[in-house]
Amino acid sequence: MTTRANFWQTTRNILSLPLDIVRGRAVVRIERRLTTPRWMTYVVPVISIIVALLLGAILLAAAGVNPLEAYNTVLTGAFTSLDGLAGTAVKSIPLILCGLGVALAFRTLLWNIGAEGQLFMGAFAAAGVALYVIPDAPPFLLIPAVLLAGALAGALWGFIPGALKGLLGVNEIITSLMLNYVAILWVDYLIYGPWRDPQGYGFPGTAPFEAVRFPRLPGTRVHLGLLIGILAAVLIAFALQRTRWGYETRVIGENQQAARYAGMSLVKNILLVMFLSGGLAGLAGASELCGLTNPRLQIGLSPGYGYTAIIVAWLARLNPYAIVLVSFLFAGLLVGGDSLQMAMNLPRATVYILQGIVLFAVLGGELFVRYRVRIARQEE
Repeated sequence: MTTRANFWQTTRNILSLPLDIVRGRAVVRIERRLTTPRWMTYVVPVISIIVALLLGAILLAAAGVNPLEAYNTVLTGAFTSLDGLAGTAVKSIPLILCGLGVALAFRTLLWNIGAEGQLFMGAFAAAGVALYVIPDAPPFLLIPAVLLAGALAGALWGFIPGALKGLLGVNEIITSLMLNYVAILWVDYLIYGPWRDPQGYGFPGTAPFEAVRFPRLPGTRVHLGLLIGILAAVLIAFALQRTRWGYETRVIGENQQAARYAGMSLVKNILLVMFLSGGLAGLAGASELCGLTNPRLQIGLSPGYGYTAIIVAWLARLNPYAIVLVSFLFAGLLVGGDSLQMAMNLPRATVYILQGIVLFAVLGGELFVRYRVRIARQEE
């Protein structure tokens, strides 16, 4: 058994035992639950969100802002107007697709932290097809080609850490994370260098490619990408629940040792899952590009969608349908954060701090779902 396997086995053994914390003559015991009441899976997340809002209120108050006014500004800016709802729906699209990608990997105990880089590689490939491969193709051919190229580029970028993990045992957390920087800097090099629009008045970015612009819901900014994200969630949910591959994925995620004894190929599934995970993130990059009013590869394409998607996937408990809902709520936080920034002169980083607080509160709540706390008298 390898050193890494010994480490994780030891960790699992420790977590499976009661943890005693002595305080005077009382003993606080943290024990793993044998069964979890169904109501806890619904009540604990709600309580966790309330706790997160209270902690966020303390942060806002420390910044000299009325928390109630701040939260009202966020809700008003994101959910109470047609324009706000449209903006929230548009920002939810990359979160849905990237969230589905990382959740698919997480279900197989693969920690794909590279969705951000896979998104950028998807946008790069989509722009390359639109600019240089078939620039004169009609939209009904160009849009599918651009989406396919983006998904394939993201899939290949995700396949790299998958191959290193499956064939050589290299830690996928490190490789997928490091590849983010390679992808982002590669795109920066192109838009500042060879692909820079000579008629862009000095601003970094490629020439526009209007033919790939997604059709929109009349009178709004909501575009075809939202439908793509929802369909992707339905297909992933169906594949996980109704196909042999989905069954193997679930078994591997629960117990790799049992999966190996059952004859399931861990290497094949690792490669396939990382390929699909990266493909979904690459599709997010292509969709984000095609959803722009003036499609072009430019600075600021993603404010960190690939990283936020990790939070989304965990808050949704890796459920494809829940990812759609959580993505919409988190997108509302981003849109409302813009309103908060303008109305109350708060830095944009405040929104990301609030996101982090929500994540920690929900993960902390999971402790009470999986474990119980018992207080007993210390034995003499």
